[in-house]
Amino acid sequence: MSTDSETRRRNSAQSREMLLTAAGELFAERGYEKTTLREIGVRAGVDPALIARYFGSKAKLYLAALRLESQTGGIDPIDLRDPARLRRLLDRVSEMGASPSLYAAVHPHQDDELQKAAVEMLEHRLLAPSRGAAEKTGHDQAQLRAEVVTAALAGVVLSRASGTFRTLNQASSDDVARLVADMLTQLLDA
Repeated sequence: MSTDSETRRRNSAQSREMLLTAAGELFAERGYEKTTLREIGVRAGVDPALIARYFGSKAKLYLAALRLESQTGGIDPIDLRDPARLRRLLDRVSEMGASPSLYAAVHPHQDDELQKAAVEMLEHRLLAPSRGAAEKTGHDQAQLRAEVVTAALAGVVLSRASGTFRTLNQASSDDVARLVADMLTQLLDA
C-alpha cells in the first residue's frame, strides 16, 4: 500500500513530465514567445501554476524541453555556413520569435541557472559546430571565431526581428541567409 507522500511524489513526477511534454509540443508548434503558460497547463491537463513550482519560469521550462529534445537526438547542431539552414532559422524566428538561448548570446539573463542552460544550448547548436569547422581548416583561434560567428548571427536575427533596420527587416530570408552564410563562411573557412 502506498503512502500519501509516495502518491504525491508519483503525481508530482507525472505532472512535471506532462508539463514538459506539453511545453515541448507547443514550443515546437508556436515558438517560445507565442506559447502561454496557460496553454501549456491546459494541454498537460494540470494547473499552469505548477510550472513555477517545477521549473521556476517559462524560460527555464523552455530550456528543459530543449535539453530533453537534445538528449533524445531531436536538436541538431547547425552549420552556419549553410544558407538553407540559416533561412529556416530566420523564418522560424520571424514566425515564432526568438528563444531564450538566442537572447543569451547578446544579453545575459538575470538568472544564473537560466543563463548557464541557455549557453549550453548555444554551445551544442552553434558554438561547437562552428568551432569544429574553424579547427578543421586549421585556424588558431577557433573558439574566438565560433563566438564571433554566433554573436554575429544572433545580432542579425534579433535585429531583423526588432524591425530597427528597415531594409534588413524587409529583405527576403533567402537574401539575408545567403549574405550571412557568406560572411560566416569567411570567418570559419577562409
